Amino acid sequence: MSEKNELSAAIGLRLRGERQRRKLSLSQLAALTDDILGKSRISNYEQGIRRMGLEEASILARALGDVSPTYLLYLDDSDPLSSAERELLKLFRESDARGRTMLLSLAEAEAVRTHDQAAALAA
Repeated sequence: MSEKNELSAAIGLRLRGERQRRKLSLSQLAALTDDILGKSRISNYEQGIRRMGLEEASILARALGDVSPTYLLYLDDSDPLSSAERELLKLFRESDARGRTMLLSLAEAEAVRTHDQAAALAA
């Protein structure tokens, strides 16, 4: 297998892993792209038959919600979120509108408290 094919296969496996981690079918992921990318195209990416470009990686990253296009393309191998951040994002997404509002309010209050505490220590 050539280096180019190995990279396409690795990119495909990463995409499949991210899709499966979210328990999404190919059809569901295609729908999250507003059907800009069809399920057969996404399947071709996952199988390494086709390699996605930056635009397609951006569309898929937006649809997946918590990965970057560069992560999907193996241009940046670091995971952009810690496990705690992933858990918080998962809980936020599972909440209803009221719960999301409460979580955002709590996060904003905590950010202000932390900022004020840092400013007081610096003074």
